[in-house]
Amino acid sequence: MRILHHLPLSPQSRFVRLMLAEKKLPFELVVEKTWEQNERFYDLNPAGEVPVLVEDNGIIVPGGRVIAEYLEDAYPEISLMGRSLTDRVEVRRLMDWFERLFQQEVMVNLLGEKVEKRLFGQGHPDGKVLQAGYKNLRFHLDYIGYLAETRTWLGGSVLTAADFIAAAHISALDFLGDIDWRRAPCVRDWYARIKSRPCFRDLLSDRVSGVKPPAHYADLDF
Repeated sequence: MRILHHLPLSPQSRFVRLMLAEKKLPFELVVEKTWEQNERFYDLNPAGEVPVLVEDNGIIVPGGRVIAEYLEDAYPEISLMGRSLTDRVEVRRLMDWFERLFQQEVMVNLLGEKVEKRLFGQGHPDGKVLQAGYKNLRFHLDYIGYLAETRTWLGGSVLTAADFIAAAHISALDFLGDIDWRRAPCVRDWYARIKSRPCFRDLLSDRVSGVKPPAHYADLDF
């Protein structure tokens, strides 16, 4: 059985979980407490970061983006990177957007301050950092809303990895109660569609010690 080393609120881990489930690839989850700096885990990924996929044939694949590309190469029967070359460029552009810009401008400031600081024993959240994160989030939600309003799915006419990487980040923020859905109706409609898919069920059942998700988190109709 393939194993995914992950953390429940890690957007990159959630992205891979969605990709695996949508491709109908069975896997087991192992929570990896990266703040404990386990040498065994460093043997799997010297960067010491999740996610890391270990195939049942021994192949070790570290990193959300690397795993997504690997899954597309290894299991192309259900393609999630777009149909045409142009589509695939757009999907990868959006993957890069969320992996870099969204991660740095939003997730580091919100998830990092609220959750990761506590886990790593780095003190209390910084109000100014949180404020910057919420300001950046509004900009990104406007952009996601524009994509959702003008396209069938974020990357174009079909469901792709662009939707899953966006939903992975959005779901982690929704777990924290950080999204005012009244201000982002187009994003809400898109997210309701994707979180209603079977691949999303396990994410909606996640629970994290010390963090209680809002009542609507697991509600498919909000």
